[in-house]
Amino acid sequence: MADTILEIKHLKKSYGQNEVLKDISLSVQKGEVISIIGSSGSGKSTLLRSINLLEMPTEGAILYHGQDVLQKGYDLATYREKLGMVFQSFNLFENLNVLDNAIVPQTTVLKRSKEEAAKIAKANLEKVGMGEQYWKAKPNQLSGGQKQRVAIARALSVNPEAILFDEPTSALDPEMVGEVLRTMQNLAKSGLTMLIVTHEMEFARDVSDRVIFMDQGVIAEQGSPRQLFESPKEARTKEFLQRFLK
Repeated sequence: MADTILEIKHLKKSYGQNEVLKDISLSVQKGEVISIIGSSGSGKSTLLRSINLLEMPTEGAILYHGQDVLQKGYDLATYREKLGMVFQSFNLFENLNVLDNAIVPQTTVLKRSKEEAAKIAKANLEKVGMGEQYWKAKPNQLSGGQKQRVAIARALSVNPEAILFDEPTSALDPEMVGEVLRTMQNLAKSGLTMLIVTHEMEFARDVSDRVIFMDQGVIAEQGSPRQLFESPKEARTKEFLQRFLK
C-alpha cells in the first residue's frame, strides 16, 4: 500500500477578491516525482507556497501523514522542516560561504552540532557536484547553476521527507539549466519525493511519475507523462502543450 505523505483537500487561496487557487485537491505518495506545469498566473507557485505554508491557505485542509497541519495547535515548525524548498532565486546567504550555507539551517533549525552539520553538508554538496573546491566560495563567485545546486544541497541537508521546487531553472542562463536538471534527475532516481513547478517540458515528460496541468487556479488535468503529453483529454491542455512541444 502506497505511503501517502501529503493530501491536499479543497485548497483555496485568495488575495482580496482575487481567487488564485480554486478548490485544489491532490495527494503525494512517498518517492513520487510530480511536475506541475501551466501558464504564468495559473497558480502553480502559489500552490507550492501554500503547501509549505509560506502562504496561508484561505480554505481547505493539508494532511501530513493524515493530520491536518492547519488545525489549531499543530506544530507548524516541524512540518516545515519536513518539506524542503528550492526557490527560483536561490535564496542563499550572500555573506556566508558555500559550506556554511548548507550548515546554518541544520544548526539553527535541527540544533545539530557544527561538526555533524558540516559532515552532512559536505556529503550533500558532493552529491550535487559542488565538491571541496567550492566550499569556501561566496555565492557572488558562483554561476547561477552552481548557486542552485548549493540551494538543493542545503535543502537536502535537513533530511526533508519531500522537496518542493519552485521553477528552479527559470533564473538560469540556458547553458546552466542542464546541470541543475541533471542534479534533479539524479535525486529523482534516488527515490526522493519531489513536487516541481517547471516550464521544462522535456524534464516533466521524461522524469516525472505524474504531471499536473494547472489553468486559472484549478487542476485542469493530471496523469502519467505519457497520457498527458501524448493524449491529453482537455482542450486547454492540448493548446498549452502545442506551444511548447512543436
